Amino acid sequence: MPTWSGTRKKLETDYLCPALRGRVRYFAATYRESHDQEGRAAILVDGEEILKSNYFEYDGSFWNMYYRLGKDASEIRQIILNRGLFDQRIFYTAFQEFDNQSIEDSLTSQNPIVRIFALLDRRLGKRRLATLEETMEQELDWVRPFYLLRMEAEGLRLKSLKEKEVC
Repeated sequence: MPTWSGTRKKLETDYLCPALRGRVRYFAATYRESHDQEGRAAILVDGEEILKSNYFEYDGSFWNMYYRLGKDASEIRQIILNRGLFDQRIFYTAFQEFDNQSIEDSLTSQNPIVRIFALLDRRLGKRRLATLEETMEQELDWVRPFYLLRMEAEGLRLKSLKEKEVC
C-alpha cells in the first residue's frame, strides 16, 4: 500500500482538475495511540471539511445495524457507506479502486467515494461533466455537492437552471 503522502499527492496534483487545485485537499489520519490504530478521513474545500467520517461513527453504526437487522456484513457496509459513514481504511481502498480503473468505471462505481474522486478528476472533460446532470439527480445527497463544485469551478451552468431562467 502506498504512503498517505503519495496518495494525497496523486489525488491533489495528478488527478485533480486544474480549476480546483489549491481549493480541494484530502485528509486521512491513523491515530497510532487509539485502539487498533483507527482514524478518520475528510475532503476539504477552501479549508472547510465538506465530507468527513471516522472509524468510531462507522463502526458503531455497522454493529448497531448488524445486530438490529441481521443482514450480511457486506450489505450493511454498503448501506452505511451510502449514508456517508466510512473510516480511513475505506477511503484508502476507494483510492486504490479509483487509481486502478478508467474514469468511466470510477463514475459508475458502487463506492460513492470513488465517484467523488472521479467527479473531481482532470480526465473528466467539461462535455462529459455536463452530460452527467441527469444522473446527478439520483446521486447521494453527500456526493452531489462535489458535482456542483466541479460545475461551478469549470464555469458551467446546470441545464435545469437555464430552463427555469427562460420561463
